[in-house]
Amino acid sequence: MARYAASLPVLHWLSGLLVSAALVAAFASLIVFFDPYLPGVGLEALYILVILAAATIWGTGLAVVAAVLSALVYEYLFVPPIHTLTIRDPLTLVVLIVFVITAVVVGQLAGRMRRAAEESARLAEEQSALRRVATLAAKSVSPSAVFEAVAREVGRQCNADLARLERYEEDGTVTGVAVWSSGPAQQALGTRFELEGLSIAREVRQTGDPVRIESFVGATGAIAEESRALGIRSSVGCPIVVAGSLWGVIAASTRNAEPFPPDTEAQIARFTEIVATAIANAESREQLAASRARVVAAGDDMRRRLERDLHDGVQQRLVSLGLELRFTQETVPAELPALRGDIGQVADEITEVLDELRETTRGIHPAILSQGGLGPALRTLARRSAVPVELSLDADSRYSPPVEVAAYYVVSEALTNTIKHANASHAAVFVEERDSTLRLRICDDGVGGAVPQRGSGLIGLYDRVEALGGSIDVVSPTGHGTRIQVSLPLEQTDGGPPPVPAVGASSP
Repeated sequence: MARYAASLPVLHWLSGLLVSAALVAAFASLIVFFDPYLPGVGLEALYILVILAAATIWGTGLAVVAAVLSALVYEYLFVPPIHTLTIRDPLTLVVLIVFVITAVVVGQLAGRMRRAAEESARLAEEQSALRRVATLAAKSVSPSAVFEAVAREVGRQCNADLARLERYEEDGTVTGVAVWSSGPAQQALGTRFELEGLSIAREVRQTGDPVRIESFVGATGAIAEESRALGIRSSVGCPIVVAGSLWGVIAASTRNAEPFPPDTEAQIARFTEIVATAIANAESREQLAASRARVVAAGDDMRRRLERDLHDGVQQRLVSLGLELRFTQETVPAELPALRGDIGQVADEITEVLDELRETTRGIHPAILSQGGLGPALRTLARRSAVPVELSLDADSRYSPPVEVAAYYVVSEALTNTIKHANASHAAVFVEERDSTLRLRICDDGVGGAVPQRGSGLIGLYDRVEALGGSIDVVSPTGHGTRIQVSLPLEQTDGGPPPVPAVGASSP
């Protein structure tokens, strides 16, 4: 492979020499053909086109060769005495020298223009790559998708054979989180490597700066051994710094003997800034989601405690007081009917207060939800609804308390809005478990026009559902009813109440 790569410049130069010779011969034929018809026009200037083509494509060296070849051919064919290379007129020699000098100048200018055009095209492509990655990061996609895009763009922009994005772990190891390869050979992904021996990851970890490794020959360590197995000759890498801390590294590697250009570190560094921004945004979203989940969990816990305190305290005392009043009513002598009636009225009022308190506690947190689960709670909710409800329940399992509470309150709030605002004659609730997701759909045939942003109870449902990583969609065209669709990721716990998962726990 190295021998083939070394022969490429020679083949390139030889192909340029052949093309230049062919062009010189072609223009000589044109001059022979047109010279009788255009005497004194100076057709020899056409050879400048040959020189310009050679300089633009193959560089100044071949342009000088093309100039000398053009001068010799012109001297041999058109300068008397023809068919000889003898120069008798000193002026002709001066013209030929000027012609060669012109070729050198044109070659230099053409070479500069070519390099400027190539650099402009490279910068334009690099900017396009940066925009693609930045656009992807701005869409709030998963960090893994951004990592894969960055590894791919870095590999392509640096003309590398392999590229890998790695994350430093707390135990002192490094893990590959995204890889790219120009061929079938791939570096390890998801494997933790010890930072022992020579590697880009170790050098960046120690210095915090961009580093280069020109050769892995004789180097020890798992990463160095992997590099040699993949045929990697040299690598260059840059640190990824997030919120002032070293997070990881991006490395580009090549199998060619020729090292990366001097500006490769700066080129890679522009991508590390986007990666750092994507990571910081993802961490902010995770912290926000964890915070919302904690708030929802704390609210649900407070509701459960309040419902239990009311049930075990005030409700029991009201029940006891009502029974005592009924007993006292029975002991009142028959000759005091007014007193007997007053005591009975007080007992009836206590019963009404007790019923109202029970209804209030159901709104705070229904006991049947904790005791029997989502299915019995929704059946009770549908049975007590003032609007006829068709309930289709294809999920009788027990789920984590946050999921069950969220599903219950979604249905409860939707039916409450139907009763109060929709002027509906019928509602339907569909619940099913599919693809590890609990899916809810609540529909009514009311007036529609529900807008969550205007302060309805649906705003709280958005926060509750999204805090669990779910989604909620409300469609309510005016005059065509309302449809609410909710998806909640599941943690099924068959056989008893499920434990509440730790909020904000991160995956290993």
